[in-house]
Amino acid sequence: MAKLQMQRVSICAMKKNRKAILERLQNLGVMEINTFDDDELEKMDTFEARQRFEKQVALVENALEILAQYAPAKTSLFDGLKGKEDISKENYETLISNREEILNSAKEITLTHKEIEEIKASQVKIENQIEGLTPWLSLDVPMNYEGTNKTALMIGTMSNEITLEEIYSAIYEQFEEEPAVDVTIINKDKDASYVSVIALKEEAEKVEEALRLAGFSRPSNRVDEVPSKYKENLEAQILSRESTIKEKKEQIVALSKKREELKLIADYYRIRKDKYEVLGKLPQSERTFFVSGYVAAEKIPVIQDKIGSRYNCAIDVEEIKEDEDVPVILENGTFASSVEGVVESYGLPGKNDIDPSKITAFFYVVFFGLMLSDAAYGLIVFLACFIVIKKFPKMSAAMKQSIRLFMYCGISTMVWGILFGGYFGDVIPIASKLFFGHEVTVKPAWFAPLDDPMRLLIYSLAFGLIHLYVGLGIKGYMAIRDKDMVGFIFDVVCWFVMVTGLVLMLIPSQIFVSMSQMDVVFPDWLSATAKGMAIVGALGILLMAGRRSKNFGLRLALGAYDLYNITGWLSDVLSYSRLLALGLATGVVASVVNQMGSMAGNGVLGIIIFVFAFIVGHIFNMAINLLGAYVHTCRLQYVEFFGKFYEGDGRPFNPFKENTNYIDVKEE
Repeated sequence: MAKLQMQRVSICAMKKNRKAILERLQNLGVMEINTFDDDELEKMDTFEARQRFEKQVALVENALEILAQYAPAKTSLFDGLKGKEDISKENYETLISNREEILNSAKEITLTHKEIEEIKASQVKIENQIEGLTPWLSLDVPMNYEGTNKTALMIGTMSNEITLEEIYSAIYEQFEEEPAVDVTIINKDKDASYVSVIALKEEAEKVEEALRLAGFSRPSNRVDEVPSKYKENLEAQILSRESTIKEKKEQIVALSKKREELKLIADYYRIRKDKYEVLGKLPQSERTFFVSGYVAAEKIPVIQDKIGSRYNCAIDVEEIKEDEDVPVILENGTFASSVEGVVESYGLPGKNDIDPSKITAFFYVVFFGLMLSDAAYGLIVFLACFIVIKKFPKMSAAMKQSIRLFMYCGISTMVWGILFGGYFGDVIPIASKLFFGHEVTVKPAWFAPLDDPMRLLIYSLAFGLIHLYVGLGIKGYMAIRDKDMVGFIFDVVCWFVMVTGLVLMLIPSQIFVSMSQMDVVFPDWLSATAKGMAIVGALGILLMAGRRSKNFGLRLALGAYDLYNITGWLSDVLSYSRLLALGLATGVVASVVNQMGSMAGNGVLGIIIFVFAFIVGHIFNMAINLLGAYVHTCRLQYVEFFGKFYEGDGRPFNPFKENTNYIDVKEE
């Protein structure tokens, strides 16, 4: 149970060494900067510098996204496990010296992409023009043609339901004598009728007025060419633009060779941004500056060696004050550290908490294996996780912890599978009988849950009671650690005594007999002792649970309320029946899959169907039960176990470090 001791480290150094010391602290990544305010000291304004670095990071990241669009790198499903690329300090500094050139490449990529987008936008505009011309393609004069010396041409749109006769009628109604007009419906679609009208110039104005009363309107895109010819010109423009787009895409693809350099420069500016953000928070005088923060006690010699021995500075180490909000760092062995992600998901241990990782890891792995409980599934999970860990050693620490946890869970699943006799369910007897005519059985090392589910239920509840007892025991340890002997006796020991007494009273009862099919008879002295334990424990809780209240009546009421929590204990113990439920679910579904696969017989078709049902069915069963085991094991830790002793109100350690996305710079 390792929660590292934290101390406050304060450094006072010469202002001329400010950036060098900050870079060294950032490289070490062992201090969480926690500065102080002082009216007599000033702070550097780094807003413009930070903003510049943020823009450069955004520029490079945008360029990388564009490269991913036009020249995607070859990737696989496992790329997320590869981790960051290592680069030597020498190579890093060499590339950084060319950062302006690399940044110019990013600018060129983004500018070229912008040009492509602008050309595409103009293409859309041209395509809209072509779409607007389509109804007029049979018109053999320009759309802005006004007519001859004696005639006028009017083109426009009217309702798509109007007929030629209705157009003539609308015109004639406005004249006493029939005018000399010629109306042609050039095209019709669901939106409009496209009309051309020729009239004498002296009558044109009155004709157009009559047409407008009937819904006539001139088109907005009255081009000065014949529509069919203008369309050809527009299509030529599109082809020209497509050629330009192709060339510019090739320019971007050619710059894809800069991808790795762009990643490096993005991390470089990201590091610079973080450094200047901290730089702007540091109090400083005319010649000195101050930096203060939290450091794990075991890392203080590193700071003294890497900074104290190299720069003219003073390093002060202080113990943490009672009211300080100290960050939490967990440090455990390989096995316990695998469950740190689970603990952190609930909440890191606070000031008064202990690190529950070691205990949690043991119960988590045991319960997970019990819920999955198939030796073949466990072997697959173990091998898959083991291979991934060996093949991708540079994956992130959090990912490695999670995969290692599942590897241990795979081992536990194998053990429980052997104890229960589960190997892809009951595939061994079914397959041997189907294909070889002789049933081969593998006896469980302990018992088969499908044959005796109530036995597994009893053990599941017993495991749950042990789990809860351990949680209550940790609470007792914490009370002794804090020298709270009254709390230890009445908040822990009394509960142990009462719950144990009630359990001993339950075992010889008919309820337990009906569940376990075991008739247990205790001697009279043990039964009397059990009753006495339950009564003594209950009285202790009733009288002392509300001991902080001076009012005796309120004290008893609070004690009675706390005593009512025995129903919570019952609920918690019953929650462990999910160990039975999920363990049976795995075996039942696996057996159903095997039975379905064997229904087609032992011919060639039967073998094909069996293999198909076996692969698909067991992949589904393993996946769904892996998810179920993960979720429900977490629930047993979070709700039942942690509820007995754990607050989880700590905050994570957030060190000032090189927060990179793509590279790790390795010191020589």
